[in-house]
Amino acid sequence: QVQLAESGGGLVQAGGSLRLSCVPSISAFAIPIMGWYRQAPGKQRELVATENLGGVTNYAESVKGRFTISRDNVGRTVYLQMNSLKPEDTAAYYCYAATAGTPPVSFWGQGTQVIVSS
Repeated sequence: QVQLAESGGGLVQAGGSLRLSCVPSISAFAIPIMGWYRQAPGKQRELVATENLGGVTNYAESVKGRFTISRDNVGRTVYLQMNSLKPEDTAAYYCYAATAGTPPVSFWGQGTQVIVSS
């Protein structure tokens, strides 16, 4: 079972910044796609950002220009730098990883809470 260890959530005022981190329990080559989803109370889980080992990124429109996803130089740890945070960014943020197979196998972290106060 793949484990994804998240850290970095917390409480921040609107306009502030946070950085989330996620470390998987296996090699990045087994899970070439990693990223972040979020789920606000009463809403469905939604994509925030993903990045593959080739450096190709995908962002939700709502976070473009404010959030940046990156991976360390061995592609294992994935980060989400969140700037200019808004109250509507308040949610549980989940680390996500997927294999390259067809269909891909997905793995999820336990979630880290981000609360943005106005």
